[in-house]
Amino acid sequence: MPVYEQRTYTLHVGKMADAAKLYTELGYPALDKGGHAKKLVGYFVADTGTLNQLVHLWKFDDDADRRRHWAGVFGDAEFMKFAVQFRPLVMSQEVKLLLPSAWGPHP
Repeated sequence: MPVYEQRTYTLHVGKMADAAKLYTELGYPALDKGGHAKKLVGYFVADTGTLNQLVHLWKFDDDADRRRHWAGVFGDAEFMKFAVQFRPLVMSQEVKLLLPSAWGPHP
């Protein structure tokens, strides 16, 4: 059964532009180059509700696939160059694992 992972990063106020620049120039290119972006459903930014949030949605075959994926990402030197610069922008992080419902469409 597929597993979806929603990662929500709440950034310090005023840091969204810095985060977007880092993801554009370093983060996403490193994920793509390392073959890690193929599991990414999409990136989103909050426009209402709790602001200053950057949300990622990922799709994995199962939890073992998810764990292999993140081990690969965090073992990737190119991505870690990005992560070291991104972390100071983050105030909090929340990770939710989501299972598809038995009805309706799924990405």
